[in-house]
Amino acid sequence: MTVGIPEIAMRVVRWQKEHGRNHLPWQNTRDPYRVWLSEIMLQQTQVATVLDYYARFLERFPDVQSLAAAQQDDVLALWSGLGYYSRARNLHRCAQRVVSDFGGAFPRTVEELASLPGIGKSTAAAIASFCFGVRAAILDANVRRVLTRVLGFEDDLATAANERRLWALAEALLPETDLASNMPRYTQGLMDLGAGLCTPRSPTCLLCPLAEVCKAHREGNPEDYPVRTRKLKRSAQSWWLLIERDESGRIWLERRPQTGIWAGLYCPPVFEDRELLSQRAAHDAKAALDDLPVVMHVLTHRDLYLHPVRMQLSTASALRRKGEEGDGAGFYAPAEWPALGLPAPVRKLLAAL
Repeated sequence: MTVGIPEIAMRVVRWQKEHGRNHLPWQNTRDPYRVWLSEIMLQQTQVATVLDYYARFLERFPDVQSLAAAQQDDVLALWSGLGYYSRARNLHRCAQRVVSDFGGAFPRTVEELASLPGIGKSTAAAIASFCFGVRAAILDANVRRVLTRVLGFEDDLATAANERRLWALAEALLPETDLASNMPRYTQGLMDLGAGLCTPRSPTCLLCPLAEVCKAHREGNPEDYPVRTRKLKRSAQSWWLLIERDESGRIWLERRPQTGIWAGLYCPPVFEDRELLSQRAAHDAKAALDDLPVVMHVLTHRDLYLHPVRMQLSTASALRRKGEEGDGAGFYAPAEWPALGLPAPVRKLLAAL
């Protein structure tokens, strides 16, 4: 069956209107602040996880001005548990740029949006499409999968030139009429197809509005797409965490460096091995060190093995440690932990003490 490019787009638009997701809190709005916030939160994160964070974030920061005026620690604390914390830092920086460079109004072009921190080409296109009806293509993981299958795009996306070719094809498929209405539905429709029907394994092709024109479905090999030969290698790393508690039950926490794992978040002191941790604790422990069970935390490209070691500080040691307070480092009581930007595994670890 031969179907023209405009008809492909309209199939997606019609399907999204009847069968797509139309109930999510960031839908049915043209407010770029809310759309932008949802797009950043949804990067590499499931919708079900984002829902509560999205609501809490809007309650605390209802507009871009309030987010721009916030302290980074407050933003990270509210983001705690959502992961990929560079998103939160870029979110804060982006809000400040929107206020300082654009008078508090998000720019309307893909090029200007993509110039902001944390907003790549695909996210910029999503914001421009949803909020301003701009004819711009997105190419996140779900959409990439849908389009490579429909088009039978067999070129290796590990190559930049092939990625550019797919972008060009995605742009050619965009709706051409009534953009204010059709662009948001088409963009959302591709997302919905990738999330619900055109899944990585066992796609539900019989319910897909594009099944008739999908080359991968016709050839019976949808799981062969997209083609990407370069695989990311996973690595493993071990951290020893020294959990120092004073006689009031407060825990010593330090702010992590602004680059690297958990950048800018609060964490007990980290050591590369048990010997270095023991050297730090040698003159301060009131009792024997208590090695807690090892926790494995899965990051994007590595497995992080956390070795928590608990120690009770003597009164003299706690007073000496207080002299080292500064730049966020200090003793924090359990009642203060919710307001800190704590990595999820650290928050769970402290809660179990």
